[in-house]
Amino acid sequence: MLEQGNLLRNCVLFGRLLRALGVEITPTQILDLVESLNYIEIGNRQDFKQSARAVLISRQEQLALFDEAFDLFWQARAANELTDLDLGKLLRKRRKPQTQQVVYRSSQPNGTESDQVPEPQIERIYTYSNQELLRQKDFAHLDHDELHAVKRLMAKTVWNLEPRRTRRTVRAARGRQIDLRHTMRQNLRHGGEFLRLARRERKFKRRPIVVICDISGSMERYSRVLLQFIYVVTSRLDRVESFVFGTRLTRITRQLRTRNIDQALRDASATIVDWAGGTRIGESIRTFNVEWARRVLNQGAVVLIISDGWERGDVELLAREMDRLHRSCHQLIWLNPLLGDVDYEPLVRGIQAALPHIDNFLPVHNLASLEQLAALLAAQT
Repeated sequence: MLEQGNLLRNCVLFGRLLRALGVEITPTQILDLVESLNYIEIGNRQDFKQSARAVLISRQEQLALFDEAFDLFWQARAANELTDLDLGKLLRKRRKPQTQQVVYRSSQPNGTESDQVPEPQIERIYTYSNQELLRQKDFAHLDHDELHAVKRLMAKTVWNLEPRRTRRTVRAARGRQIDLRHTMRQNLRHGGEFLRLARRERKFKRRPIVVICDISGSMERYSRVLLQFIYVVTSRLDRVESFVFGTRLTRITRQLRTRNIDQALRDASATIVDWAGGTRIGESIRTFNVEWARRVLNQGAVVLIISDGWERGDVELLAREMDRLHRSCHQLIWLNPLLGDVDYEPLVRGIQAALPHIDNFLPVHNLASLEQLAALLAAQT
């Protein structure tokens, strides 16, 4: 295989190679690949290849491309050769526009080239759409025009949460439970004989969503775009509670309920007094647990925490409050905009304290990551 002691780095580089070839690889998949090595014999090349294929590839048409990339990458080579690979050149080569020329010839059977009327050549150029480029571009690197375009595309994202089955029941034509009271009432016309059975089934209801967003100085590049995302979720769903925090927790649910988006964002910004300041995640989560958890975490709520994890307060307090919050909700999802970088490692103290208490650790750095989050929430029951 490759140089011993650099397996994690080589897995990251292999993920970069696949991404350069057009295969969507997330940092979570790379971590899953490394975790899978605990269950196979690393020295067996075929076992490693099959594990990597199962973790990294989700589409059948990408299998042949994966096999070629694997055989090219995982072979004996010099120690620094992988670092010197110009993966950007592969990406530019793959995205190079292609031109197709179609030339029409005369349909006369006896015509010569001099008799033929020259037909125009039609050039067809295949390029990536602007929307696709915007879907993949990091929020921190958007210019003014791209920011407005991303906000319009963000407003079109479909948020359709999968409903959960509650303990309450409703009338149904083919329910599993017999509604004895309604059965007796509707069969009185038949002299009390049970000729028809009324039935009931479990009622379905959407889970509440609670969003807690970091608006401290380290998140300034992302926080204003993410506030737009929170507005979209709040306006599309009827059971969303929204909070922001820096050094203190602030509820902005009422401000984001305004129909006009610009007015809603202005009202929310005016309410926030610690914008782009310090970060005290543990104290903010404790405030939420004490003052708001009982009111907004009922009926199996899903909690989204958006933060890069830079904690300037007590890390042990953060760990305790995250554990308490995790036990109070149905699912706890941490969204980190820095996770979109393939070289990201969870080294800051806040992230290390929170990771044992979260269910999903996902990126939130571009439109594609928001679509991934929407798909995850739609699959929750």
